[in-house]
Amino acid sequence: MTSTRRAFGALAAGAALAALAPAPAATASPRGRLIARDDFRHGLGKWAVELEQGGTVTASRGVLEVDVPAGATVWFRQRLEGPYVIEYTATPVSQGGANDRVSDLNNFWNATDVRSPDDLFATRRSGALAEYDYLKTYYVGYGANTNTTTRLRRYVGEPGVRPLIYDYTEPLLVANEPNRVRIVSDGSAVRWWNNGRLVFDYTDQQPYTRGHFAFRTTWSHFRITDFRVRRLVPHRL
Repeated sequence: MTSTRRAFGALAAGAALAALAPAPAATASPRGRLIARDDFRHGLGKWAVELEQGGTVTASRGVLEVDVPAGATVWFRQRLEGPYVIEYTATPVSQGGANDRVSDLNNFWNATDVRSPDDLFATRRSGALAEYDYLKTYYVGYGANTNTTTRLRRYVGEPGVRPLIYDYTEPLLVANEPNRVRIVSDGSAVRWWNNGRLVFDYTDQQPYTRGHFAFRTTWSHFRITDFRVRRLVPHRL
């Protein structure tokens, strides 16, 4: 625990420097064969939903719709192993609904739960954010905290310890505008794009290279489309 907290302090200090400016734009790399996808036309069979205070999560007519008053995590059931590229499009809905707060386009990926490392779904979680401290995972909070922060964290599986890698005040979400997200897991290389812009570019000396992906949000309304995962073509980034 002591060594982990020292590491947390070092990462947080580095994040303060990194927060001066987001990473520059980058050109998308070639993609390999398709290894997973969902066109959101056949229900939630490929997903596991964890809701803190209810709400609705549906998949139909090509859209995964997440309309929730509190924490929500929507896990892709298939375990993924790198190198891979995840792509999807998410639009924050702002049309006057009770949950139409433009905030929190968040992701977990390469996630395992230290309480059941061989089966993420063997441990029950309620959707409250603090329960995910038991994960070893990467976590992006894009336009979080009522659309004021954009952060990358590397969870280490310890309660109360959420090491912060990067902490930005922009880019942020725009109401009713699509976010075309692209996540790269390639060994020690961890990258997260939005609309062709490289937001996070992190080299992890002890990388998480396999686990589960999830959409995560809280008190918000999103429409998500075009989810797919491709094997990354080696040595092309």
